[in-house]
Amino acid sequence: MNGNVISVPAAVPADAVARKMRRLAMTSSIGTTLEWYDFTVYNLMAALVFNAVFFPSFDPITGTILAFSTYAVGYVSRPLGGFVFGHLGDRLGRRFVLVATLVIMGFTTGLMGLLPTYAHWGVWAPVALVALRFVQGVALGGEWAGAVLISMEHGKPDERGRNASFTQIGPSCGTLIGTGFIALVSAWLSSEDFLRWGWRIPFLSSVALVLFGLWLRRGVEETPVFLEMEKAEATAETPIKDVIVQHWRRLLIAGGSRIGSDVLYALVVVFTLTYVTTVLHLSRPTALMATMVGAVVNALAVPFFGKLSDRWGRRPVYIAGALLGMVWAFAFFFLMDHAQPLTICLAVVGGLLIHAMMYGPQAAFVTEQFPGRVRYAGASLAYTLAGIVGGGFAPLIIASVFKATGSTLAISAYVVFTLLVTAVALFAARVTAHKPLEREAAVRCPPAGCGGSGTMTTTPAPPFPRSAPCPLRPAARAACRSPWSTSPAPRASRP
Repeated sequence: MNGNVISVPAAVPADAVARKMRRLAMTSSIGTTLEWYDFTVYNLMAALVFNAVFFPSFDPITGTILAFSTYAVGYVSRPLGGFVFGHLGDRLGRRFVLVATLVIMGFTTGLMGLLPTYAHWGVWAPVALVALRFVQGVALGGEWAGAVLISMEHGKPDERGRNASFTQIGPSCGTLIGTGFIALVSAWLSSEDFLRWGWRIPFLSSVALVLFGLWLRRGVEETPVFLEMEKAEATAETPIKDVIVQHWRRLLIAGGSRIGSDVLYALVVVFTLTYVTTVLHLSRPTALMATMVGAVVNALAVPFFGKLSDRWGRRPVYIAGALLGMVWAFAFFFLMDHAQPLTICLAVVGGLLIHAMMYGPQAAFVTEQFPGRVRYAGASLAYTLAGIVGGGFAPLIIASVFKATGSTLAISAYVVFTLLVTAVALFAARVTAHKPLEREAAVRCPPAGCGGSGTMTTTPAPPFPRSAPCPLRPAARAACRSPWSTSPAPRASRP
């Protein structure tokens, strides 16, 4: 520090930055890939196996609905992860949280592969499944924001969309690996063996993937933004509270922007498996192959649209995806009902390509809504709370609506409604793509408080009101060189 102003680090050579970004891109994407591999394995098993293994007393559709209810538990628990790890991410650093969430996610998924079935444990089998699913959701709720920030806060201002999108590749890659592994095991084993014990293999394999992910993350450095705040002792004491009290409008906008894309993803990836096997009465490999091809297209398209948002802005690209998604909500079932492998594949690939138009700029859009001191907490809460309203209950709602109506029109209308919510949130958001990353609103020592004239950050802002408590941590407050009080004093000039 120099006086009361945080010093800006010297420029890093371009080649060193490029090497660092390659490492960070791989680390960021591999983390969410491993996380979503675990999540995808569960989702697929919920659609294909768990109705028979853990809920055998019900008809297939009802058993699938119950299995999707445990799927929703993983989304309901995400906000807890957002609260806990969002707080830790802004207090202890992004890097610390990334390692912790990866270990928890892999450990719980491995235990799922060891669970006794309903035939051996009775009702305690689904209870244990729900408990592990809850913990799994907590870990994922804390992972996403850290993975985004570890790459975005290290990168160039004009490449934030592309850098943040590296994390967004993870779900598609995890889906691809998960579905590919399950397809391989399904082809290797008979249906009876897969139902009896083969479903455990993908869960247990998660342990090896976690070890690989931990090895990759060993060399990751903390972000310059957090190190700067830590050095100045300007990290937030209560980041969750600060987000809810001071940035609630940004939280609503960031969360609302996610809802439509989550529901579209649930339709195209999760419900496709149930629809193909139980409604169209086609083979499981047909559904899995369509999902795998769509995941490849999605993984390639996400960074493209992320980079496109650096040029055109977040909102134009994002809103284009939302509008196309409304059309595809109806075209999806038109193609599916032809009951041909090619049309099913086109339905899934088209849906995931449109999803990539929203998902590519999404990570940068959400995290850019919050200043540095509360960016981890704000992004985590927006991600996890929107996940409940959007993706968490989407498979359950879709399956329930279909069972009640027997028609896909109501499902399409539901998807369109959620995409409209996303579009409204995007129109209400502030433009962030071509502006400097907001470090923090200035923490000025107001003349009424201590007579200081410096700021704790590089972004100027109006003084704090005289009635406000001192926002600085004790050591930083001492730099003001006078007590914090509310006694009148002459107003200091702005820097």
